[in-house]
Amino acid sequence: MPLFNIADLRGGLAPGQRLIGLDPGAKVIGVALSDVSLMLASPYSSLRRGKLGQAAAELAAVARKEGAGGLVVGWPLSMDGTMGPAAQAVRDWALELSRVSGLPVTLWDERLSSAAVNRHLIAEADMTRRKRAAVVDQMAAAYILQAALDASRA
Repeated sequence: MPLFNIADLRGGLAPGQRLIGLDPGAKVIGVALSDVSLMLASPYSSLRRGKLGQAAAELAAVARKEGAGGLVVGWPLSMDGTMGPAAQAVRDWALELSRVSGLPVTLWDERLSSAAVNRHLIAEADMTRRKRAAVVDQMAAAYILQAALDASRA
């Protein structure tokens, strides 16, 4: 499947379908889920990063269970907005994930999302490093998905 822009991805959803947000890290993939009105993103779960086929199967199962019709994948652009090796790797991964899972995908700029989530967890939730590690990937996925939802709202 090709990459979609967020407006086209959102516009192609059936009424009541959700979006899944992903923060693909080196070891863990943070997963978030929108509500059916596509207004609010919430942390959902984390997946161990392993073989792409397994991640695709798990995400397809989440999509079936939760009624999701597309993926918003965090795209680690360089600070100057260019696409470095990490961004190219995520782009390739997202395209293959889309092909294997059958879910349409868009990429969303994730610069500083994990840093923003960590700052929030330290300042507002006063969480220890160990507790933050357990939720930061899911919350970063929700942060990315929320930014995409806000930007695409008509």
